[in-house]
Amino acid sequence: MSILSDPTPQERFSTALHSTARSWRLALDARLKDLGVGQSGWMTIAILAKSKTELSQRALADQLGVEGPSVVSMLDRLEAAGLVLRAPCSTDRRVKLVHLTDAGRALFAKVRKQADAFRASVLDDVPPDRLAAATELLEQLRARIEDEL
Repeated sequence: MSILSDPTPQERFSTALHSTARSWRLALDARLKDLGVGQSGWMTIAILAKSKTELSQRALADQLGVEGPSVVSMLDRLEAAGLVLRAPCSTDRRVKLVHLTDAGRALFAKVRKQADAFRASVLDDVPPDRLAAATELLEQLRARIEDEL
């Protein structure tokens, strides 16, 4: 429901996009609360677990869409919890590479199980063609927005 009296289709879309993304994050965060890690923590762990290459702190910050100092404080907490390790890069000693520990990989397996169950509960009855069309639209919009940055 919109607070605007007569929203344009563009206003209605942007409101729906924002509120749906927020609701998605809150619902998933609630499912993961018992794992002892918040949204920024599980997102960091998921990106590290899914990455096909080693990630530097800078590359991780870029993937998360946050500034460097934010990722440093998140990594400090995850490292203190034994979930990640930072190691110097062999080719550039200024760069720190981030690795999941065995405990981090075990936590990711739990996160993935919960996230998969959540996605299934929300999306399983959405027809595949509608899901594909929505995904394509969102990917196109993201690319346009990134081109504007």
